[in-house]
Parts: sequence; structure tokens; C-alpha cells
Amino acid sequence: MRRSSLILSTVFLLTAANSEAQSGSDTLSWRHRHSPRTASILSAVAPGAGQIYNRKYWKAPIAWAGLGTCVYFIQENTREYRRYRDAYIAIVDGDPSTIDEFNGQFSSSQVLKVTDTYRRWRDISYICLGAVYLLNVVDASVDAHFVRFDVSRDLSASLSPSLSTAALGAPGISLSLALR
Repeated sequence: MRRSSLILSTVFLLTAANSEAQSGSDTLSWRHRHSPRTASILSAVAPGAGQIYNRKYWKAPIAWAGLGTCVYFIQENTREYRRYRDAYIAIVDGDPSTIDEFNGQFSSSQVLKVTDTYRRWRDISYICLGAVYLLNVVDASVDAHFVRFDVSRDLSASLSPSLSTAALGAPGISLSLALR
């Protein structure tokens, strides 16, 4: 009996706190309390956290997928680079007792070329990881700056011929923007 009353009192307190927060004790909405700096810091510390803070939940898995893909390619290219590097070392070391995994099918210059290719791809994968990480932070910051941007039906734009320039015999187009 005591446990159920404890649960009921906890639920009551949480409900009361929630209704008090909605009733006006908190005068600022989440949009006015929203901080681009916080979104940037969260996204820098934990990628995707800034997007969740901005309430753009669908963007977080995209950031995670981008970072995960970069990490996958870093691991694969590093593994292949080491494999071909070890084969190259076995070919050029001059010791007849060491045999490369390709059993002499390829020359040292061919193996070296493949080794350099995988090293370059690994380096590019690291650059892509940094770019995706940076884009994650920039996206969170930019999105946080636009939280209070007004996108209402009171904004309109129209494109029409310019009558003042047409009266002078010159062609022209006017663009008008109406804010109501």
C-alpha cells in the first residue's frame, strides 16, 4: 500500500510541476530560450545532440550515418593499406625465406602502387570524417539561429512587369515583397 501511494504522490508532483510550467510561471517559450551556442557545443561534444536540442530529430541519424560511414572506410582502407604494405616489405626485403601473401604474382612496383592508393584513400577518409563532423556542428548552429525565423502566411512575393520602365520603352521586371 505504501509503494502505490509513493508512486501516486510522485505522479501528482510531476503533474503539478508540469502544469505550473505551462500555466505561465515560465514566461519564455523554448524558442526564446533557445541558444545557438548551446546547440553548437552539444553537437561538438556529441554529434547529433545539437540537432536533437534544435528539435530536428530526423537530422541526428543522418549525422550518425555520415560519421559511421567515414569510420567504416577509415578502418577498411587502413586494413588494406597494412596488408599491401606488409606484402611490399616482404617482396623488397631481400630475404628469400619471407614470402608475400600474393606468392610473387605481382611486382614490387605494382604492390607499391596499390599500397599508395589505399594510403591516399585512408587519408581522404580522415578528411571526410573531419568535414562531416564540422558540418554537423555548423548545421546545429545555423539551425539554432533560425529557430525564431518567421515563416508565416503574411509574407508574400510577386514578380510582374515593370510599368515605369515599360513606359520609357525599356523592358523591365519588378519584384515586390509584401510584409503584413
